[in-house]
Amino acid sequence: MVVAIDGPAGAGKSTVARRLAQRIGAAYLNTGAMYRAVAWLAIRDGVDPNDVEAMATLAEAHEIELVPVEGGERVTVDQIDVTEATRAGDVTALVSTVAAHGAVRRVIVARQQAIIRRGDWVADGRDIGTAVAPNAEVKIFLTADPEVRAKRRFDELVAGGADVALGDILQQIATRDGLDMSRSESPLVVADGAHIVDTTDRPIDEVVDTIAELVGSARGGAG
Repeated sequence: MVVAIDGPAGAGKSTVARRLAQRIGAAYLNTGAMYRAVAWLAIRDGVDPNDVEAMATLAEAHEIELVPVEGGERVTVDQIDVTEATRAGDVTALVSTVAAHGAVRRVIVARQQAIIRRGDWVADGRDIGTAVAPNAEVKIFLTADPEVRAKRRFDELVAGGADVALGDILQQIATRDGLDMSRSESPLVVADGAHIVDTTDRPIDEVVDTIAELVGSARGGAG
């Protein structure tokens, strides 16, 4: 079984997906981390992020993996752990540009499809239900008010020691939403058959409960 969870930045996708995967006994796939790894490579190697061909070649040339660990996963590039580096502000600012390139997406989507071909998975991203796993048994679109999403991201960054302004984060959220929804290749949209879940005023555990019920129904009442 595949559970596809899509939605904009700050909607709670990763947190919900991790807890849901643990709840239903599935593996978790953080697809966005793979695009962050490509963005990080572009910065490291000095590749023009607007050069589509060069970016696709970069994505194809390196081994990008998600390694499960207790409480989450680590991102590796050519077997080197780059998890923290891919969460840096310069990577975040670049990732939507990189992910908008159709040639890059085709490379990454093919790898993601190979990963989820066997077993049970909960995958989150922005095109899981539309491109990566259009036949997923359960499709979810998480959303939340932009101000709430910005505050979540702000709190996360501050907790990590970053010196940021909430207004700047809100602007970044708006910019990223625009890029994700307007790109020509696999834009952020609600997939056919997806259940829309608004997380604005709902605790994470309640959201997980809601989705777990949908998974149980899809499994015929088991789990």
